[in-house]
Amino acid sequence: MPFQNAPASLASALAARGYDSATPVQAAVLAPDAEGRDLLVSARTGSGKTVAFGLAMANTLLDDNGRCPPPGAPLALVIAPTRELALQVRNELEWLYASSGARIVSCVGGMEPRVEARALNAGCHIVVGTPGRLCDHLSRGQLKLSNLRAVVLDEADEMLDLASGMNWKPC
Repeated sequence: MPFQNAPASLASALAARGYDSATPVQAAVLAPDAEGRDLLVSARTGSGKTVAFGLAMANTLLDDNGRCPPPGAPLALVIAPTRELALQVRNELEWLYASSGARIVSCVGGMEPRVEARALNAGCHIVVGTPGRLCDHLSRGQLKLSNLRAVVLDEADEMLDLASGMNWKPC
């Protein structure tokens, strides 16, 4: 089985999507020596990084039955540099975690912040967003980070490049 170290709920989602073998980056995050460790993943575009980090954080988010606990403050936060990438990541995580009961909320510029705030208030498991919008929700007290078990900085190098060219201040 190509995803033998993945929770069954995610392995079945991968099989349903036609994944018959793990890419090198996916195999690396599923290796036994990677479990429970902080990981730095660098791979080319199209290498399956989003699925890889979805797989990497699964054991910290899911119970023994491959299910998420009742929704509340997010358990995982994924920060992406652009709205387009954040929405793409959300879409990938939605199908990957569909049978686990995970609620995934995106928080990105150009979307209605009140809708996002309601979704955060209703509880979720994973939040995917851009730095500016996440800071906005944090400053308004709508995003609670007290239950976080996993944080992903997607395209961290690009976020640093963007920040260096802006009058950026931390939230």
